Amino acid sequence: MEGDYYKTKDSVNEYIHLAKDVSGKELIEKLKQFLPLHSSLLEIGSGPGTDWRILNKLYKVIGSDNSIEFLNHLINENPTGTFLELDALSLLSEKKFDGIYSNKVLHHLTDNELLLSIKRQHELLDSNGIICHSFWKGKGSEVFKGLFVNYHSESSLNESFNNYFEILSIEDYKEFEDADSLLLIGKKR
Repeated sequence: MEGDYYKTKDSVNEYIHLAKDVSGKELIEKLKQFLPLHSSLLEIGSGPGTDWRILNKLYKVIGSDNSIEFLNHLINENPTGTFLELDALSLLSEKKFDGIYSNKVLHHLTDNELLLSIKRQHELLDSNGIICHSFWKGKGSEVFKGLFVNYHSESSLNESFNNYFEILSIEDYKEFEDADSLLLIGKKR
């Protein structure tokens, strides 16, 4: 349900510049507590590649994005990496993974689309597979720069993920303001 913001070269370059000082390093440190090093991992929405580069040092990571402009950037910046054109909803891949990671990607999905993505993630994971996803914390939704943004709470995430994943951890953290974000880590049921 994304607009064109991530689809044009200018907007991708703008986003890369805006996000240059932002990384999921702390989130990945939490993931390491649950997913053994060198496990196979799919990153949904690799964007500028900041988290992908960190993950690539720890896991056998395959990056993905649904923006051709971001994929071109990722391939140019990381020529030895593996990247797939995937959207967070359908996740059309034949590969299976030990883990799936995203940093502020799944909030672009409506509640119903999130449920479909969760089901598909469950199918892509090996037994006991681990998910690690971050979300903006809050209520409701809005359109920001032409992109749909869906806010979540601990209870809404529990409700959405609980049928397919044992929730190992949900905690809030600060990206820009205190407790503005949530990190969910779960294990495939």
